[in-house]
Amino acid sequence: MADWKVPLADVLVAEDDIAAVAATYRSGWLSMGPRTEELEAALADYCGARHALAVANCTAGLHLMSLAAGLGRGDEVVVPSLTFVATVNAVAYTGATPVFADIAGLDAPWLSAAAVAGVLTDRTRAIVSMTYGGHPGETAELAALGARRRLVLLEDVAHGAGTRVDGRHVGTFGAAGAFSFFSNKNLAVGEGGAVVTNDDGLAERMRLLRSHGMTTLSWDRHRGHASSYDVVDLGFNYRIDEPRATLAIRRLARLDAENARRSALVEHYVAALEDVPGVAVVLPPAAGVQLAHHLFVVLLDEGLDRDEFRAALHERGVQTSLHYPPAHRFSIYAGARAHLPLTDAFSERAVTLPLFAHMSGEQLETVVGAVRTTVAQAGVTA
Repeated sequence: MADWKVPLADVLVAEDDIAAVAATYRSGWLSMGPRTEELEAALADYCGARHALAVANCTAGLHLMSLAAGLGRGDEVVVPSLTFVATVNAVAYTGATPVFADIAGLDAPWLSAAAVAGVLTDRTRAIVSMTYGGHPGETAELAALGARRRLVLLEDVAHGAGTRVDGRHVGTFGAAGAFSFFSNKNLAVGEGGAVVTNDDGLAERMRLLRSHGMTTLSWDRHRGHASSYDVVDLGFNYRIDEPRATLAIRRLARLDAENARRSALVEHYVAALEDVPGVAVVLPPAAGVQLAHHLFVVLLDEGLDRDEFRAALHERGVQTSLHYPPAHRFSIYAGARAHLPLTDAFSERAVTLPLFAHMSGEQLETVVGAVRTTVAQAGVTA
């Protein structure tokens, strides 16, 4: 592993968090028990949702909500291409056909409601939005479009823990929303995720499918709430374990404070890069929106070679990444024949710079200095 001066993302696990997880191990109950229930209650309250279901990972959550929404063979589901491939795969798991739609713009890399409207057919059953970088994008517009056309809106909010629009948390605009607790996310526990919904029927079906279609769980029987169980559907093993639930509870309590630090770092980034030619900041703030700031992404001028730019930052100890290679360009979805000029253009020029809650001012200046030096050496002028 490279010895980065500034890694792309970083996670600190406090000693009291480790102690809490150790206490969970000592409790002797390690899967889907009291800590999971506590996490689900806390997350539902945080998001303002009636239900929250903790799951093994965000992909499991995306799959569960797609199944619970009734997606299947013969259905078309409109999805973004500029996303991690799990967003698309979860639809394909059900037998439904993903249909790709373009982003809103080079400075607005989220699913465009107008583009979605342009690919709807009489087979379209649902829309899947994605909060790119923690920005809600056109989630509200997609919800309105879905309501007009009687389509289900499902939200991939893997990047959106803490993102709110006029006080309303993402994940609650559609039928359900899936969060990620992966190690590089704002609410990181390593692996894990959750689904939130205000629909009692969806919640009931997702709970059933989460654990093999069983009518009761081990925790129910341990507490004497049941003595046996039936299996009434073809379910999955998408359960989370208690130690990760414990860590998620503790990190959720600090999420707003950590997101506020991310926001302050982004403000410094924007000010420091404002006069750098050939480098444009994307994911702009919006009125009434509280951003999670999961990613800090810049768009390079066409005169800058992205590979050379990233290599130069690498040489200076700064890790970068690409979010994302477009899903419609992967071999598995090559048959989709999608025409997404904005997605293609953005994905060829975007670079993700380091951002994490405990990033120091010195680290931020290291990144900014590396960007400035690289651009100057490339001879780019305003």
